[in-house]
Amino acid sequence: HALGFVKMADESPPPEDDLRSPSPVEHITSDEPEEVEEQNIEESEQADEPEESQTKAKERKGLFDSDDEAPPSPPVEEKIQNTDIVEDSPLEEEKGDSAVAGAAAATASDDAELDTDNLEVLEALDEFTLDITVGDPQKVGDGMGAYMTYQVTTKTSIPDFKAPKTTVRRRFSDFLALHSKLSTKPAFVGRIIPPAPEKSVVGMTRVKFAKEESTGSIDFIEKRRTTLERFLNRIGRHPVLRKDSDYREFLEQHDELPKAKSTSALSGAGFMRLVKNVGDAVSKMTSKMEESDQWFEEKQQQLDNLDSHLKRLLGSVETLSARRRELGSNTSVFAKSAGLLGNCEEHEPLARALTQLADVEEKIDQLHQEQSIKDYFLFGELLREYIGLIAGIKVCLQQRVKSFHTWHSAQATLLKKRETETKLKASGKTEKLPDIEREIKEWDGKVEQGRKDFEKLSKLVKAEVTRFETLRVKEFKESLIKYLESLMNTQRQLIDHWETFLPEAKAIV
Repeated sequence: HALGFVKMADESPPPEDDLRSPSPVEHITSDEPEEVEEQNIEESEQADEPEESQTKAKERKGLFDSDDEAPPSPPVEEKIQNTDIVEDSPLEEEKGDSAVAGAAAATASDDAELDTDNLEVLEALDEFTLDITVGDPQKVGDGMGAYMTYQVTTKTSIPDFKAPKTTVRRRFSDFLALHSKLSTKPAFVGRIIPPAPEKSVVGMTRVKFAKEESTGSIDFIEKRRTTLERFLNRIGRHPVLRKDSDYREFLEQHDELPKAKSTSALSGAGFMRLVKNVGDAVSKMTSKMEESDQWFEEKQQQLDNLDSHLKRLLGSVETLSARRRELGSNTSVFAKSAGLLGNCEEHEPLARALTQLADVEEKIDQLHQEQSIKDYFLFGELLREYIGLIAGIKVCLQQRVKSFHTWHSAQATLLKKRETETKLKASGKTEKLPDIEREIKEWDGKVEQGRKDFEKLSKLVKAEVTRFETLRVKEFKESLIKYLESLMNTQRQLIDHWETFLPEAKAIV
């Protein structure tokens, strides 16, 4: 039956407009009729065999091989009956086009996602290390002309650096100059620049005129040192900012850097005013901007709330640190008074108890002072840094709003040019049409470029804020764990000190 059907198909003349290559049916019919007959006979014999024997036969032929091999072809009759349907069906062609379009869309989507998360990808692929320490503060000069220099040591495995370890000396104004350069570079528009170290006029004046190193000046210098170190490492952890040429020069050039022209605007009070002014400007500009992306509206509200809570918490930590330091000082005064009383006490058990109490209180005073320092350096300093980073995000949002206004200003100008063109055509003044058409073409390009710049900047700001959120959660967890461990360790030591005093207290009774 199959051979007869094939013969009929072979005798029927092909259409004149059929320019396709010979089908598999024609190839089988013309060249291998005997193989087709043998295959059909074999299939009829297999149909008469029991199911178990057919299975064994298939296993002998290798039809139950691994899933990687292609499945067995259908019988010849099924091929013959379905060949024309498969080849001529427009539905199958439509499905094929849809599959191609879907694959292209998926590829485009993957590329977009990769570009949006470029910071995360760069950080994941970055296998190099960069560790910077700031130390050895030295006072240069006396009086109002005095200034502090710091030793900056860089250890890195990045091959672009000149050496794996470099040590240079930098003054405080060099750090401010570096921040100013990074903040004003067009290439870093939309990037979150780490906050600049605060410039304290009062604190530095004390250092300049102090004949000997007092406790206040030592605390001020240490806080500034750690702030400078965090500033440099924060830049070094950013996969884009760390490649900046000025940053590399700051870390590697052994000679003195050119003196910064003006850094007065970066004092502590000036910095806080700058943060407030930037926040107010963003709020005003955003209110005039028709925000089409709900993500930015939600983030703006979240950042405002986070900024407010961080500032409140920072104030509480600073108050706690000051009160703990004051408690330590009062404990020290109490210890000295108890020791003096014990020295003049004639009753021996009581005198020994007072002396032992004075020793315990002196140790407790030391614990309070140490914990006061940890309150700031383990937790308060991180809060202050993130308040500055939020100010940097607000600057990025302000840059995005500015880009939006630039784009829409170009649209308004283009609209006016087209209205002028319409009026010229209506009035018949064709001599000015070439100029206005040229201007329309120019502004049309500016509008398109403005749209691309705004979309690119929006995408970049999203990536920066997403990275900020990821790092914030990670660093706050690590910092909070260390701070809690320090608190628990302080309490354990307090208990140990009082337990050593317990026998003396019982001896009094």
